[in-house]
Amino acid sequence: MFKSPLPPPRLPQPITREIGSTAPAAAADEYLQVAIEQALGELSLRVSCALSSPWTVLFGPSGAGKTSLLRVLGGLTRPDHGRVVLHGRTLVETERGTWVPPAERGIGFVTQRPALFPHMNVTENVSFGLSGLGRRSAAERVTEMLALFHAGHLADRAPAALSGGERQRVALARALAPEPRLLLLDEPFTGFDADLKSAVLEQLASWLSVRKIPALYVSHDVAEAFQTAADVIVIDAGLIQAHGPAHVVLATRREQLLQQLGAS
Repeated sequence: MFKSPLPPPRLPQPITREIGSTAPAAAADEYLQVAIEQALGELSLRVSCALSSPWTVLFGPSGAGKTSLLRVLGGLTRPDHGRVVLHGRTLVETERGTWVPPAERGIGFVTQRPALFPHMNVTENVSFGLSGLGRRSAAERVTEMLALFHAGHLADRAPAALSGGERQRVALARALAPEPRLLLLDEPFTGFDADLKSAVLEQLASWLSVRKIPALYVSHDVAEAFQTAADVIVIDAGLIQAHGPAHVVLATRREQLLQQLGAS
């Protein structure tokens, strides 16, 4: 079993297995199974877990490996070793040479820096990836997505005319428009004020729940994890330190935050 270079954490530990071992049959409610190794300079990402919660927060310090894990899942980085299975479909299996390209994974990915197409307006950006829908259905989907992220008034604008927060909302709308099988969010609410972030997060969680689209979400905000009733994976130094319900895994951090608020 891999050994963490850190002292044993006090948080509850997940059950893990060594990469390369025979994987047990996935539980019926597990939509994602991951067992990967990836060298990242001085850091080695070693993750083995199975996800079943509709909303899972990746929590940990900067440089812990959270974004690197999302990049492996999204197909932007090839792991050195291991396996990724989404809804029973093997996306990566290094021993057999299996590799599904990013565009064929059915995964939406929104990062801190939205990469909109500069030559397309907002409507055209959100429509990208909806070629399988008829014109009317695609237009209705775009309208729905822009409304979800409070961006309907931006429909005809070019990306260059948008603020940072507006570009991020459009990127979220574009990622969700094709109704992906999994949504990866890497601190996507950068540039949002507190009220807008809270409103969008609540609406997003509800929209995903209705469509049974799970999300894996990088955040440093304890309150967000509790707002979405998420499971939490704590990552540090490339290793999973804890995995479980937010009220268990983040209990100590929540109490610390409440004490700080009470003292202010």
